[in-house]
Amino acid sequence: MVEKINELRSRKKEIELGGGQKKIDSQHSKGKLTARERLATLFDEGSFVELDSFIETRCIDFGMQDKKMPGDGVVTGYGRIEGRLVFASAQDFTVIGGSLGEMHAKKITKMMDNAMKMGAPVISINDSGGARIHEGIDALSGFGDIFFKNTMASGVIPQISVIMGPCAGGAVYSPAITDFILMVEETSQLFITGPSVIKAVTGEDVSMQDLGGAKVHSTKSGNAHFSYKDEEACIAGLKKLISYLPENNLTGAPKSECTDDAGRLSARIYDIIPESVNAAYDVKDIISEVVDNGEFLEVQAEYAKNIVVGFARFNGRGVGIVANNPSHLAGSLDVNSSDKGARFVRFCDSFNIPIVSFTDVPGYFPGVEQEYNGIIRHGAKLLFAFSEATVPKINVITRKAYGGAYIAMNSKHLGADIVYAWPTAEIAVMGAEGAANIIFKQDIAESEDPISFRVEKIEEYRNKFSNPYVAASKGYVDDVIDPAATRTYIVSALEMLQSKREDRPRKKHGNIPL
Repeated sequence: MVEKINELRSRKKEIELGGGQKKIDSQHSKGKLTARERLATLFDEGSFVELDSFIETRCIDFGMQDKKMPGDGVVTGYGRIEGRLVFASAQDFTVIGGSLGEMHAKKITKMMDNAMKMGAPVISINDSGGARIHEGIDALSGFGDIFFKNTMASGVIPQISVIMGPCAGGAVYSPAITDFILMVEETSQLFITGPSVIKAVTGEDVSMQDLGGAKVHSTKSGNAHFSYKDEEACIAGLKKLISYLPENNLTGAPKSECTDDAGRLSARIYDIIPESVNAAYDVKDIISEVVDNGEFLEVQAEYAKNIVVGFARFNGRGVGIVANNPSHLAGSLDVNSSDKGARFVRFCDSFNIPIVSFTDVPGYFPGVEQEYNGIIRHGAKLLFAFSEATVPKINVITRKAYGGAYIAMNSKHLGADIVYAWPTAEIAVMGAEGAANIIFKQDIAESEDPISFRVEKIEEYRNKFSNPYVAASKGYVDDVIDPAATRTYIVSALEMLQSKREDRPRKKHGNIPL
């Protein structure tokens, strides 16, 4: 028995070394942790349980049977993150570049099957050279199996992809299907075709970072939801994200102990909203004033900044927040912000996370480029997402709420449960200036004093429509509230909506305008 135990320990020690000390040192020299170091940092101390560590490749072509590939280049298992069950896989770049082959993929899909059975989140840490060329179609089959599992798990358990090295070619589609993508600056890349292929085909010369680095995907493509300066910061951010997410689609957002007074008033809000309806302000200042302890985890913070999305808590209860941001493009909706908002709303609805929105939107951003890029289709995504959502939906109209963009931003017409408006709210087809120019165009032209007459008609329209009271008189706004008491009203509404039950017509699925 002693001999066999010693053999077991020896085998496990060899597996834990991955590709060997030289490869580990190389990984460290690039500012990267090894797969097992990442998992040890992520999970509660001593809680991670590795599975299938003895798996080996079945490939015998091109001398593969003679190569040592501990665990076939990926570590899989389960453990606890702040006491909660989570499954994970981490590709091991020290073992044949973390390349994906048949058994590598089977380890990942087996882990995902277990996560689905247990109703627990899945974290996939990507650091790979891509498909293992030696295994040919078996490697491609492995990718396909993972994509299928990702799709089946979508909306059932939270799926998070962490890019901590290269992720290229077919490998990028698994992260793209998952709910959130986290990247590390300078050391992670995400692209379909690499710089050398692009240079050969199109003649364009681009570096790996400029093509698919964290900054590019955080600011331009919108593929990355979070970006961090190093792996330690990334893992800390990942833990924070997990704290806001439910285990699966049958549970709700985790509830935490609240140390912030639920009835707290905030007079500072009066100073945040400018006197001029056309002056900009940062809606994140409003959010920090009303949520628990001012804590807000923004998602896609550097992308489509005219809309803000993220997670926060009210009286300990987790919510998703969607808000127009007047400090960027006046808070108008465009192609990218519509996509960003719609995807976040659908995530929240999938996992029973209530949605609180803050509306200050002058309309859809105008321009030929927007029209050519499909603002009609993209704008409809946000309408579709809010209409489809059955979670508790609360909307606070802070200032402008004009036209179709007003409807798209979680209005009563799309099924919002509670709509509050501040006295500063302007709910109308368009701004008073534009409306007066259209309605009274002929009268203004024929007036003896066109300038004074126009000002008079602008004020007439503003008094009639550019305020919250007309909408409130028709039931489109449930109450006009003191901005300082916004937190109190939201907390109360969330408590009331806990028992909400709402069904949609039975169907296989809707056809969202993708």
